Amino acid sequence: MILIADSGSTKTDWRLVNSDKQIQSFQTIGFNPYYIAKQQMLEELSKSALADNKTSVTHVYFYGAGCSSVAKSSEIKQTLNTFFSNAEIEVSHDLLAAARALCREQAGLVAILGTGSNTCFFDGRTIVKNVSSLGFILGDEGSGAHLGKTFIQILLNKEISLDIQLKFDEKFNLTLPDILDAVYKKPLPNRFLAQFVPFILENKGNNQIKEIIHTCFQSFFTKHVCKYDNYQQYPLHIVGSVGYVFKTELEKVANSNRVELGKIIKQPVDELVKYHLGN
Repeated sequence: MILIADSGSTKTDWRLVNSDKQIQSFQTIGFNPYYIAKQQMLEELSKSALADNKTSVTHVYFYGAGCSSVAKSSEIKQTLNTFFSNAEIEVSHDLLAAARALCREQAGLVAILGTGSNTCFFDGRTIVKNVSSLGFILGDEGSGAHLGKTFIQILLNKEISLDIQLKFDEKFNLTLPDILDAVYKKPLPNRFLAQFVPFILENKGNNQIKEIIHTCFQSFFTKHVCKYDNYQQYPLHIVGSVGYVFKTELEKVANSNRVELGKIIKQPVDELVKYHLGN
């Protein structure tokens, strides 16, 4: 059996493929090594349906956010080796997952727009350039966390329209201390901020929210996409829930930056199954 994982900061999608190429799907929390400890990962795996198959898995192909460095990818690999004791483990960055899923063997610009954001230039075989995303505090422009943070800043500064304020209060019932505790004291503040994306999507007809969306996506293009050499000569392929649900808004910003959008998919894991079965 082979096991393929696509892990973001919020969730991990798993596909287990047996010798007859039958596929089972599983989901756990995100396994970003910057935000989760080894013991928590092992506990999550142990209580998941993957535990029933852990001795049968022979190969694990894990693609994850936060796995760009050798040190962080090694942390994930060691944990997976502990759990899947009979398997050969390969850990790669989630950007490579996106590139393989979207480009296959063609050159192009690739972006992840989910809870976090990241970009790269893929030459058809390897990632040859990456403009660092810097994480949700210093960067991650265009991501769910960035959209949520920008919206919350305006909300807390009492600069949002009354109708949006009332809708927000009714839906979330959060006080200022609640929000500050979640951002500054509790774990995974990026996920907390990204949870407001559905609310932003529901109210995207509001002029202020429309401006928030445009500003965040323009920052994404300015600070990331437009820094690649000849960025206007290659299609920009996007994977991630934020890119998927805001496709129309992204197209407008891309057009204003003379960038051609390529494929936009919600998640890469099923395309990765095809990739690994074909290789």
